[in-house]
Amino acid sequence: MAKKKEAYLSLSAMLRAREPKLLNADRAGRMLDAASFEEAAKLLTDCGYADLSQAGAGEIEAALTQRRNQILDELEQLSPERAIVDLFRIKYDVHNAKVLLKSEAMGVDGTALYSRSGRFAPEKLQELYHEERYSELPESFGKALAEAKSILARTANPQLADFVLDRAMFEEMLAAAKATDCPFLTGYVRLLIDSSNLKSLVRTGRMHKDADFLRQVLLPDGNVDEDRLQAAGDGEGLTALFAHSPLEQAAARGAEALSGGSLTAFERACDNAVNTYLRAAKLVSYGPEAVAAYLAAVEGEITAVRMILTGKLAGIAPETIRERLRDLYA
Repeated sequence: MAKKKEAYLSLSAMLRAREPKLLNADRAGRMLDAASFEEAAKLLTDCGYADLSQAGAGEIEAALTQRRNQILDELEQLSPERAIVDLFRIKYDVHNAKVLLKSEAMGVDGTALYSRSGRFAPEKLQELYHEERYSELPESFGKALAEAKSILARTANPQLADFVLDRAMFEEMLAAAKATDCPFLTGYVRLLIDSSNLKSLVRTGRMHKDADFLRQVLLPDGNVDEDRLQAAGDGEGLTALFAHSPLEQAAARGAEALSGGSLTAFERACDNAVNTYLRAAKLVSYGPEAVAAYLAAVEGEITAVRMILTGKLAGIAPETIRERLRDLYA
């Protein structure tokens, strides 16, 4: 493992040097408090973005997508292990699979909704799907795509198809993390699974769905197993289940949400718990942790930039935007 980590020395140093340019809480606050959209967009140039002060919503989205793809492509070339970058591409393949299935079922063209941030170009995924060459996809993804297609044809229920694809997404992410032999990355994916399951518990409770529905949405391989999650019951059980874990505060917010509290505050707490975990990578001098943390930080930055700029463009009050922002890595 030591020799494997040494392969990341120069790449880790490069990414550490870039981290100070990432959007941080101070820069995000100044953007929010800017007198105009134009002023907010100009402040973003400090993070290495092009001047978006004259951009519309479509141009903002295009610029953010381009930034993500450039960084993914660059780190795919530089990283000693492709699995680390694949870990962050998998969700875009699953997004494209969902677009493909639903656009076909509805008889519409979903081209504009495809992402080019995945492992497979949308055109290639379409080709494999229509020719039923599922074996040319990663095993769990190919099986899930075939099963989701069958479920949608049989039930006309896109939610059930989504459940199958989401399960495959986390299965593949966990496999990618394990392939790096890095406990930090495996822990990251397991925490993502726990966070997703906690959100599912709260949403299911708020919607008064039954145990069968919950069983379909819960994911395996988290730190908290599915049986314990199903037995959690009310808010008090939820809080006890995640006590002394990274999601302890999020579970407390979840208990409040089950009693009519803010769902936004709860989901923000879940995402912030994951971000807190990632920030521990700063204590690691070099290794795959630095690459994964940087990619996750870029994803968080892009989400924040989108929220701030489109919010400012739409005239949404800064405090309303601020309530929805997640903690940033930098």
